[in-house]
This record gives sequence, C-alpha cells and structure tokens, in this order.
Amino acid sequence: MTRGDGRLSHDLMPGENSPQDACGVFGVWAPGEDVAKLTYFGLYALQHRGQESAGIATSDGESILIYKDMGLVSQVFDESSLSSLRGHLAIGHNRYSTTGGSTWENAQPTLGGSEERTVALAHNGNLINTAELRDLVDEQHAGRKIGGEIGRGNTSDTALVTALLSDQPERSLEDVALEVLPKLRGAFCFVFMNEQTLYAARDPQGVRPLALGRLERGWVVASETAALQTIGASVVREIEPGELIAIDENGLRSHKFAEAKPKGCVFEYVYLARPDAVIRGRVVHEARVEMGRQLAREHPVEADLVIGVPESGVPAATGYAQEAGIPFGQGFVKNAYVGRTFIQPSQTLRQLGIRLKLNPLEHAIRGRRIVVIDDSIVRGNTQRAQIRMLREAGATEIHVRISSPPVKWPCFYGIDFATRAELVANGLDTEAIRASIGADSLGYISEDGMIASTDQPASELCSACFTGDYPIALPEDGRIGKHLLETLPIELRTGHDASIEHTPADRGEVDGRRDADGVNVGVAGGGSGALLHP
Repeated sequence: MTRGDGRLSHDLMPGENSPQDACGVFGVWAPGEDVAKLTYFGLYALQHRGQESAGIATSDGESILIYKDMGLVSQVFDESSLSSLRGHLAIGHNRYSTTGGSTWENAQPTLGGSEERTVALAHNGNLINTAELRDLVDEQHAGRKIGGEIGRGNTSDTALVTALLSDQPERSLEDVALEVLPKLRGAFCFVFMNEQTLYAARDPQGVRPLALGRLERGWVVASETAALQTIGASVVREIEPGELIAIDENGLRSHKFAEAKPKGCVFEYVYLARPDAVIRGRVVHEARVEMGRQLAREHPVEADLVIGVPESGVPAATGYAQEAGIPFGQGFVKNAYVGRTFIQPSQTLRQLGIRLKLNPLEHAIRGRRIVVIDDSIVRGNTQRAQIRMLREAGATEIHVRISSPPVKWPCFYGIDFATRAELVANGLDTEAIRASIGADSLGYISEDGMIASTDQPASELCSACFTGDYPIALPEDGRIGKHLLETLPIELRTGHDASIEHTPADRGEVDGRRDADGVNVGVAGGGSGALLHP
C-alpha cells in the first residue's frame, strides 16, 4: 500500500506505520561456488528485515561489481543480472532506511575507494554519531569536494563509514578498519569487502544479530542463522560484540576492536527476527510462545477462541491458548502475496473497506468470545481496524493481548518506529487505549515477563523503546535522526567551500527530488544523471 504521504507500506490500514524492520546483511567467501546466487538466496531468507532496496557486490579478486536497485530481492535480480556478478566473494543487503531516506542513491552495498583499493559495504543497524562522522569525512577532504557515493547524493551513515574505510589506501583495509570501528557509536553489523577479503564486524553492544556459518568450500556471515541454513551452511557461532573478522585465502582471522558490553535488542525476539532464527542460544519461536504463556498468566480472560494476528502474533497466540486452556484457531486469512503494492486505493475504495492484507474468517468468529494476540501497538489504527472487522464477522467479545509492553520511545539503533508524539501509549493509559481501539479488554505483557521469555539476562538486553533507557548515550547536541544529512546545509553536507556559488542542481532545485518520506534530498535526478550511478 502507499500511504497518503507517499511512503510505501503494506500495513492493514493506510497511515498506520508498524515498527519497521532492521536491514539484512549477508556475506560469503567461497571459491568455486556461485556466490552471487548464494547471496541472492541468503537475502531472500532475510527479506523480512528490509523491503525498500536490495543489492549484491561480488569480486573475482581483481575488481568489484555491484548491482542494486529499489524493490524486493525478487524484483531487483533475475538470472541475467546474477550471471553477470562473477567471483569468489560477495556481500548483499536488504534495506529498510533508518539514516538517509529511501532513495536509489542510498541503496546498499555502498562503494568507495581509489585505484589502489575499492571497498564495498553493507550495514544493518543505525549509528548515532553520524554528524560527528560527517565532520571526520569533511576533515579528510580538507575543503575539497567529496566524490564517490556521498558526492552522488548518498545521505546514509553507511556511506560515511565507507568513505572512512576507503581512506589511507597505502595501509591495509584491516588496519584501517581497526582504527575506524572504535570511532563508531550506535548499532552496526557490517559485512564489507575489498577485492580479495571478506570482513564482518559487530558493535560492542551487539544490538543486532550477526552469525557465522561454514560451507564445504568457504565461509558465510548473515544477520540471522536462518539465512545460513537456507543455503546449506552449518552455523558456527555468532560474531561477538566488538569483534572484526577477516576471511581470505589464508583462512579466518579475528580481532577484538572493543570490549564487549552486550545489549541485544529485545524486539528481535518479539517481532523482528524470523521465528526459526536462533539468537544467543534462544530459538525466537520458543521465546514468542513463552511470551504468550506469560500473557495468559498475567492477563487471563474467559473466552472461546484464541487467534493470532499473522504472522508475528501467531506463536504467542499458541502459547496463550496452551496456558489458558482455550482452543487456538485461525481467525484471519492473510493474503500471502500482498507484498508491496504501488497502487494507492482511492478514498472511495478505502470507505468500502478494501482489505489487501487480512480478512476475518467469519465462520470461526461468529458468536464467539475472541482473544486476539498481537506483537505491539504503535498508533492503534491497525488494531482498531482488526477489531471492527471481527465485530462485523460476529464476534461477541474481543479481548486484545499484546506480547510486548507499551511502546513509548523511538529506537535510534536500527528500528524505525513512529515518532514519540505518534506513539499512542505516550498520550493514553491502557484503559484509554482499550477504549480507543474498541476492545472489550486490553492487556500488555510486563517488561519482566517479556525479558524472562527470552532466556537472556535483563542487564544484557536493550529495551529502550519501552523504558526510554538508552544503553548507548544519544548525542547531547541533538544532531540525530533519519534525515539528518539531508537537512544539513549543502556546504556542510558535501564539504564544499561555503563561498562557492552553488547551482540549482547543487541545492536540489532541479526537480524537487524527494525521498519516500517526502524529504527533499538535494539531488538532481532524471536521465541526464544516469551515467553517474555507480
């Protein structure tokens, strides 16, 4: 679906923006294997982590080729494009934008370097010292115009890291990475490469997951263990927080660039990761089922049927039903092919109640008291629509249970929630939210209950979106946000001398170019710039 503001969405209700997934990264070093297709299938397994753009970079030991575009993995690549990506090492990326808008220029992997060395990089997470890193890049160029992807209009934190890694070509990339990585603050799982070597790195807090796998003839890294298993790799271990690994013809090398201070994202267990992923020894599906059991203990109710909102609410619904002794059933039918549509329903169609994503299963609902399990409430629009549909289908009572606490704070570590002002739990208490969405009762799992379900120590999890307690301190000067680099003055953004007169194209006035959120990104578009695409 397309939101009224132009932003792509496949939510049930226009205008409702559920927590958007973190990105997915994949890397493989495997001489003799078709690494482009391995990466394609790895990204396919990680498609849930980002649906805005996809890209793959490969190297044959001499040069790096990159193919990337806006859209899903299956839309971006075909047999022809994959066959052109030859080599023995590759990295890939699925993007959901968290710094830098959803534009072609910001698609990954990013590319940087010189004749001496080329660097391609893919990033899952979000850095919180982007402005500081921009200043470092400006210092490197000492007033000279910045080229590469930044010069072409890339406004992501990933492009800044690529530029920093590409500097000092007389030194090894490994040495430069060990110097750059400690300067980064925030959440990052990187896979990057030069012509000969695959690298992977994870931030000291290990906010986002990253796993290492083994092929018969090589090594693989991926955001989730499920992607390793999809391509037939065995899971070896997780990349440790604060670890950099390098893989080449000499084998695998590991470096610790920072002390590990684990703060894994608890929302990976609630919603983000695939149910078959394993994070820190805990199968995500088992964690979600246990969250449902805990919900039933904390918020019991007399009812005839427990249903889950597909897909992420279903495991918790089975747990709730088991613990409560209430039958579990299917209450919604999901359109498995809804994906992302670029066709926006007209207002008339919306008033007719067009339902692209879910329909109630009326024969299972009519005349019954229903418990509906969902993973979170953001604005409340989706739950309001679901409850209306269930009442129209004949439900006599509707009791909503949520397998996470109220979301009250935005995430700056790689999840794009609504703004704090838009989060319904900020302005209303539980009873007011219940009345707003039209439920007969509403219950959220407690923070302690959610954390206990993960089998992880509370001290090693980040739950800032529920508590406002950010484990990685946010910049005091307030220079943070998705569109930070796009809204800075152009001379600061590009390193130009402020005294130089800028053309309308420099100021982004040629075609009013805006990203999918409607933010002017200051980049001239159109066919005249096609050859500038890397």
